[in-house]
Amino acid sequence: MSDTVVRSGADPVVPGFSPAPPGPSEPAGRRRPMSDPDAGRPWWRRLPYLVALVGAAVLFMVPFVWLVSASLRPREYVFSTGFLPVPFAPENYVDAWSAVPLLTWLGNSVVVAVAAAAAVTISSAWIAFGFAYFRFPGRNILFGLVLATMMLPFAVTMIPNYLIWSELGLTGTQVPLWAGNLFGSAFYIFLIRQFLLSLPREYFEAARVDGASYPQLFWRMAFPLIRPALLVAFVFEFKASWTDLLKPLIYLRDESLFTLPRGLKVLLDRFGYGSDQQQWEIVLAGSVIATIPMIILFFLAQRHFVQGIATTGRKG
Repeated sequence: MSDTVVRSGADPVVPGFSPAPPGPSEPAGRRRPMSDPDAGRPWWRRLPYLVALVGAAVLFMVPFVWLVSASLRPREYVFSTGFLPVPFAPENYVDAWSAVPLLTWLGNSVVVAVAAAAAVTISSAWIAFGFAYFRFPGRNILFGLVLATMMLPFAVTMIPNYLIWSELGLTGTQVPLWAGNLFGSAFYIFLIRQFLLSLPREYFEAARVDGASYPQLFWRMAFPLIRPALLVAFVFEFKASWTDLLKPLIYLRDESLFTLPRGLKVLLDRFGYGSDQQQWEIVLAGSVIATIPMIILFFLAQRHFVQGIATTGRKG
């Protein structure tokens, strides 16, 4: 039986551990908030950091601002200098939308990205929970071997993976684009395991004493507590699948199954370098349409995303 005593409405009490007493002006039972390291510092000392952050933000925003501006110009003004769309030609987006089945490709990208992100997040979380909770001989060696797989470039496993999917008769479908994620990812296993290690083990031991099974420990206790880390893994993989061009080039042949990156390659071939009369405004408009969903996703999830990044790896 565990020595941990769980009181109703209070944190677990671990024998041999006594929390630090509250400060003289701090009420008993209330935790002291984390102090702000910049509190009390003059504003002019923080000014260089703010200028550096703003400068870096502007530097990273310049390519996207130019992309949006160029996509709103007529053909003969696409590569003109300046960031203002003058003359203004919003009909470029109508032309891009009617030139190729962008809506179909957008739906395919959403389905594939959600399936890939959900598969790798759940499977990696299960494996990470096993490495974080269970104690068994050779655990560290096995975990090191899992991390060592990150050293293998995609080009090394590309041909064996293709032969496997070919034997299964799944080439030419969208299954190879996401089904491989059912076996987890070393990077996400490491990320979620570090988050799990920051949780008090006494919570799980108390639940085991009460008769909770291992799946219940994961779904009812660990899963709600590691949602920020799971969201980080989901957003990372969603973005990786959304922008992936190599796998669709290898496995997809039917244009109705193309994802947006594969569709943008079609746009480039028809209206870019591969065409006699280059229409770069259509190619750029399609690129903006493919970029907007990822911007929306990040803004919707940024609070949890930043929280997951900030707390992952903080143990104890």
